[in-house]
Amino acid sequence: MKYRPLIAAALLPLLMGGCVRTAASIVTFPVKAASKTVDWTTTSQSESDRNYGRKMRKQEAREGAERKRWAQECRKQQRPDCNRYDGYQAGR
Repeated sequence: MKYRPLIAAALLPLLMGGCVRTAASIVTFPVKAASKTVDWTTTSQSESDRNYGRKMRKQEAREGAERKRWAQECRKQQRPDCNRYDGYQAGR
């Protein structure tokens, strides 16, 4: 009879281990969900840099194509001012 409370006390941490872990998971879930939502809705610095680089490459490609078109047109017309380009310039 004296041993039953002692045995119950010894087994209690083993039996309650899953409950404590589950309770901790339930308590921390809203925090984890909120932080994940913030991660999804905000842009990191590396993402921002990558997007800016992509934008600049597109602008530079547009400028290159326009300069090429302008040079071809200038050569066709044999204009004397072919060295001066006043069209689109990337980054401005």
